[in-house]
Amino acid sequence: MIAEFPEIQSGKRDDRAELWNAINLVKKTRSKLLIPKLERFSREVSFISGIIDQGIELVVCEHPNVSTFFLHLLACFAEEERRQTSERTSAALKAAKNRGTVLGRNAHTLAAKRQSEKRVFFETIRPEFERALSEARSFSGAARLLNEQGVATYKGDRWYPQTVKNYADFCKTSSIQGPTVE
Repeated sequence: MIAEFPEIQSGKRDDRAELWNAINLVKKTRSKLLIPKLERFSREVSFISGIIDQGIELVVCEHPNVSTFFLHLLACFAEEERRQTSERTSAALKAAKNRGTVLGRNAHTLAAKRQSEKRVFFETIRPEFERALSEARSFSGAARLLNEQGVATYKGDRWYPQTVKNYADFCKTSSIQGPTVE
């Protein structure tokens, strides 16, 4: 393995930074791109075909020994599943609305509750967060330091540069005074 590019964004979007970092590295090193699930990589036949046409060899963990032809078929199924999921979701929301269900009525209450919980959580990790940010002077360095110190995020996950940036932005928007790195 040359490198790992953890991706948390949906396979629906093809403009993901980590995805393109991985693709560019594979092109430079002429290695294979190992992906756990094709639909997490992309759900567009044209995108997957374009990647294959560039000479990038895709290896899908669920189907490790498939041909390029079969990869195209899997891409077709993934794209169709995305379309059907969208239709089912729209139909379910429309049916709920027709039954008189008020959609999103608790959204403001839940958002306020989550903001409050995040604020309380942030205060518990604030010293470590501020120290990591001031010592590292970058989001990626702060993420590395926080992970090394064993500090977990609000959801108990690892820190990534984007997570540190999100917390720093949260400080700004939540009236929490904290350090900033631009």
